Amino acid sequence: MLLLGVLFFPLLAAVLVYLSGNKQAKYVALAAGVAELAGSYFLKIALSHNGLQPVTFSHAWISNPNISFALSVDGLSLFLILLTTFLIPLIILTTFRKEIDNAKSFYTLVLFMQFALIGVFAASDGFLFYIFWELALLPIYFIALLWGEGRDKEFRNRAIFKFFIYTLGGSLFMLIGYIWLYLKAGTFDVNVLYNLNLTEHEQLFIFCGFFVAFAIKIPIFPFHTWQPDTYKEAPSAGTMLLAGIMLKMGLYGLLRWLLPIVPQGVALATPYVIVLCIIGVVYGSIIAIRQADLKKLLAYSSLAHVGLIAAGIFSLTKEGFEGSVIQMISHGINVVALFFAAEIIFQRTGTFEIAKLGGIRGIAPKFSTAFLIVVLAAVALPLTNSFIGEFLLLFGVYEYNTWLSLVAGLTIVFGAVYMLRMYQNVMLGERNETTIGFTDLHMSELAVFVPVIVAIFVLGLYPKPVLHMIQPALDNILTYSLR
Repeated sequence: MLLLGVLFFPLLAAVLVYLSGNKQAKYVALAAGVAELAGSYFLKIALSHNGLQPVTFSHAWISNPNISFALSVDGLSLFLILLTTFLIPLIILTTFRKEIDNAKSFYTLVLFMQFALIGVFAASDGFLFYIFWELALLPIYFIALLWGEGRDKEFRNRAIFKFFIYTLGGSLFMLIGYIWLYLKAGTFDVNVLYNLNLTEHEQLFIFCGFFVAFAIKIPIFPFHTWQPDTYKEAPSAGTMLLAGIMLKMGLYGLLRWLLPIVPQGVALATPYVIVLCIIGVVYGSIIAIRQADLKKLLAYSSLAHVGLIAAGIFSLTKEGFEGSVIQMISHGINVVALFFAAEIIFQRTGTFEIAKLGGIRGIAPKFSTAFLIVVLAAVALPLTNSFIGEFLLLFGVYEYNTWLSLVAGLTIVFGAVYMLRMYQNVMLGERNETTIGFTDLHMSELAVFVPVIVAIFVLGLYPKPVLHMIQPALDNILTYSLR
């Protein structure tokens, strides 16, 4: 019942938020987000008491075809649920000093998206996973379309529509793969699919269908073309949802649904896929260095980071798997804080153009300190959360191929270049006209940065509890992936 409560509470809360009206919507949404975080923590306790064996729920749903409402939470899915429930209240808090038209609808969509995201991470029936996968697309599409910040409405509509078509089209390939698996197994149950005997050609066919859907969502080069404009045109809260949580759906899908089901297909495709991932790392970093727009710089930075995570997954090593999960958590925390910092700058200056900024450190010391800590975490400074994740990822890629690990390691150098140079140009130097009168952090803004900074150092200094809880799930996935 606890698992069902964690899943359905955001859906109930979304209804309450809508009924509360525009003035009270953000407060009700924040309270619901905090309550959901508490519920997911109790789920963590339940998993620990269960000896790290999955917490499950299953009920017959549709008899023909054979579909169950089946949920299962192990260490892997638990920490992605915890990431979701940790970030959603912070994302809601980032909007507190901003006037939002039709606020009740906005926060209702945010909580509905949380419901769908938790469903994605908890589903153990393939068809149920697909339903939640598609449900998660709807709220973010309307959030980006209706509350987008791009000044050119026509361009924004095109960018968001491209995102919608890309992700919806990719999902159809995944659906074809699930139908094929069902015709072979007679069920969508993940445990049955793991043990299904498929020919090499069948596995390669299913691999292609699943990979396209996951690669678009992550995104992996060259399936990324929707990302920069969507991140730029969406409202900052929408960008945080996309970059902080939604792209983790694709990475999670690789681990949970792709690698263990079609290991021979993965073995055939990995040499090509991992090269695409590394290209994405270098390409995203180089384009980020060239960016003059703060929000787009962060978008391309995210492309580089998730490329490395995907490469670690396809290394098919224990270290690569561990690093991918740690870095999924770290990237979600860091990227939300980075986009929030960009939003604060935009609210106070009216621009994302780096050339028009500067000198903020002298007049906003709290903001400059918080921003600097997040920037250093993003470049994987030792003792911060990203360091252990990037180290494990690069080690995993090294075990797969030494030369590819050397190229992937360029992300450390490039990341330091574009992030530190960005901080220097935005926060240091002489003040421009746009930054005169820049005010320091308010209480609601501090309430976002403080838990983020705590999480950065806690995970960076002591990642062992996370590694301990995800280990059984990753060992199981790795065993099936190396058959």
